[in-house]
Amino acid sequence: MAADDSDAQLSAKIAHVSHIVFDLDGTLLDTESIADEVLAIVLTRHGKVWDGRGAQNRMGKRPLEAAAAVIQDYGLACTPLELNLEVLELLQERWKNARTLPGAVRLIKHFYSHGIPMAIASSSPARNIKIKLCHQEGWTEYFPVVVAGDMVENGKPAPDIFLEAASRLNVEPIKCLVIEDAPAGVLAAKAAGMQVVAVPSIPSKDARPQYSSADVIYSSLLDFQPEVWGFPSLNDRIGGAIPIEPWYMGGPVIKGFGRGSKLLGTPTANLPTSAFSNHLASHVCGIYIGWAGLANRGVYKMVMSVGWNPYFDNKEKAVEPWILHDFSEDFYGEELRLIVVGYVRPEANFTTLEDLVERIHEDGRVAKAALDMNPFSDYAEDSYLTTPLPVSMSSN
Repeated sequence: MAADDSDAQLSAKIAHVSHIVFDLDGTLLDTESIADEVLAIVLTRHGKVWDGRGAQNRMGKRPLEAAAAVIQDYGLACTPLELNLEVLELLQERWKNARTLPGAVRLIKHFYSHGIPMAIASSSPARNIKIKLCHQEGWTEYFPVVVAGDMVENGKPAPDIFLEAASRLNVEPIKCLVIEDAPAGVLAAKAAGMQVVAVPSIPSKDARPQYSSADVIYSSLLDFQPEVWGFPSLNDRIGGAIPIEPWYMGGPVIKGFGRGSKLLGTPTANLPTSAFSNHLASHVCGIYIGWAGLANRGVYKMVMSVGWNPYFDNKEKAVEPWILHDFSEDFYGEELRLIVVGYVRPEANFTTLEDLVERIHEDGRVAKAALDMNPFSDYAEDSYLTTPLPVSMSSN
């Protein structure tokens, strides 16, 4: 079931629950990018080049199982234990840098404020989980129940870890809602008799079938609707947008797909992939609002699409900002800076081009109104928008 089903359709198909069980890595914390960074270093030591292959074979697995998958994928001449020890040495010094994923803190605090019991069920060893939680303010209090991969006999996709979480929460499995990012975790939760929301961390569209057993699939925790499951609703939208931790990017304007002006009537000011590649892993597909600064022109409101654009079936994830201003000429090559401050909605597919165009213009109307409100309006004065980028930032 996709996130674009109506609330009524979802509620009719889903039993209400009373407890929440979160996975940790890739669901609440962006530890996957840290693991990728470390694997790249370790594989270089072994004369190999990290290219991300086999992610689906590692995700959601316990460390030795994940290490065995890496050894098989890259043909390494070491044991899983040896590789795990080498990786762990580098990982432990980096856990403090793990960022929360979009919508995670918002959702956790919402559940906690309403007294909804929560647990973590993670394939990571207990020691690693403790380190990660200690670096996130309040999380040890939010999650009194934590079940680690080394606390159960069988790892995901076996149901052991989720059954243990339910036991410690003193609740029947059917009353638990699991929120997971990995296919193995989705299978484990379903095997435990629980309902599952999947928030896939495998970015490829081809990976979506691996999540087919989930009750609901969302692109982001920002799309989660508590009321569908019988919980109190979130009421923090401002003018139709959810405030987010701002992210900054900039670079020279380049030619894009060539369809914004011609097909949609919404010309986009595209940036080179290098300007936003670091953001694509940690920021989810969807429609965002923010501010755009052109060095020699001024500061303008903008609405931005991040993702695959289902109607056009993009082959690569892309960022397409639409500056909400009529320009009399093109400005290719000029320096553009963006501050993204709010989230509007997930990506959606449309049956007709007319429907797509109407939705884009509606997003524009939402952006124009919301950006006049605090806290969004405050960022229009951010010096980042009017201070020229260093050469290294504008070209990397």
